[in-house]
Amino acid sequence: MARRVVVTGLGVVCASGADAASFNAALSDGRTAIAEHVFTAGEGLETTAPGAKVEGVDEAVGALGRDLARADLFSQYAALAADQAVDDAGLSADEPLGDRTAVILGAGIGGHSAMEDAYVGILRKDRRPHPLTILKTIPNAAASQLSIRYGARGPAFAVSSACASGAHAIGLCANLIRSGAADRGLAGASEAVLTYGSILAWKAMHILSPDMCRPFSKERNGLVIGDGAGVLMLEAYEAAKARGAPIYAELAGFGMNADGADMINPAVDGAAGALALALEPAPSTSPDAVYVNAHGTGTLMNDPTETKAIRRVFGADADRLAVSSTKSMHGHLLGAAGAVEAVASLLAMKNGFAPPTANYQTPDPDCDLDVTPNEARPRRIDLALSNSFAFGGMNAVLAFSRV
Repeated sequence: MARRVVVTGLGVVCASGADAASFNAALSDGRTAIAEHVFTAGEGLETTAPGAKVEGVDEAVGALGRDLARADLFSQYAALAADQAVDDAGLSADEPLGDRTAVILGAGIGGHSAMEDAYVGILRKDRRPHPLTILKTIPNAAASQLSIRYGARGPAFAVSSACASGAHAIGLCANLIRSGAADRGLAGASEAVLTYGSILAWKAMHILSPDMCRPFSKERNGLVIGDGAGVLMLEAYEAAKARGAPIYAELAGFGMNADGADMINPAVDGAAGALALALEPAPSTSPDAVYVNAHGTGTLMNDPTETKAIRRVFGADADRLAVSSTKSMHGHLLGAAGAVEAVASLLAMKNGFAPPTANYQTPDPDCDLDVTPNEARPRRIDLALSNSFAFGGMNAVLAFSRV
């Protein structure tokens, strides 16, 4: 018999907050952390763009220890978030988590800043790459660092599925626990790609907003990149209950599929299919107690496609849902988006509010859901859905239910 899986701890590091309390306050206040930044890679290499940068964590990063001091920023963010999740779950970071603990971490790109530094050094300064460049950049670096840091010797691997990486990692870790392959696991994702080369590459796609992320608004003109990490501690329900662990919610459903259609343009069929798969095992819930943390990138194509998918699955009940895109506040964290948005969904459920879609201006008839414009709203949430729809048509939806 498959085991139930619950969330007993969470941690987050992003532009909207470097811990759960700060993040929750930013969400409930509807504060956007997006600002204009200058990105450089040495003299003569400079570009500007809006972004959602993590600030104020240098001291915390410095306290992570020698191994992580030599790691890429995406691994450091993962460790900061994971430390919070372990502590929040009532576990000790000083005691090995052991053979039955999994570590499944997502990353859309991996150690981008380490690789960019290597190439700038080679091409502009005739300098050899740092000897640890490969160990800094590989996508499994963060998962490996956490496995080592906590003595977690169960299944450990990285997931890379663009913007669905974090949601895939959480769902796959839950499946390992359900099946009995692990008893608990650290699951989530991290990303740190606010670099000169990355911003130029995103600009070349013509989908970056020149000023602000405005999901579902008629004036939306593109996404805004953010950095950070989100990590959950997942446990088998009976074991968590037996040790008196705090329980945020049950991960009652996980849907994943592929559009099989296009590398860029999202498909209604795929998004709706993943939503339906996540809802299938979840408990029946009044739509008045459902919150949907939408993928909501603020691009011309994504938002109306996601609206259609939600309407296809919920029918007339779609009008009674509370929907929002928290990317309007913390930016699009690419591979870490689903993980940070899972944390946002769990905080919303715990604290009884629907986070807003910030920066909203004018309704778009093609995005005609209740997107909780600009201000958070009190709401009892019995079921929270977190949508992640990635480039390449990779879809993942997490369904959290109240225990």
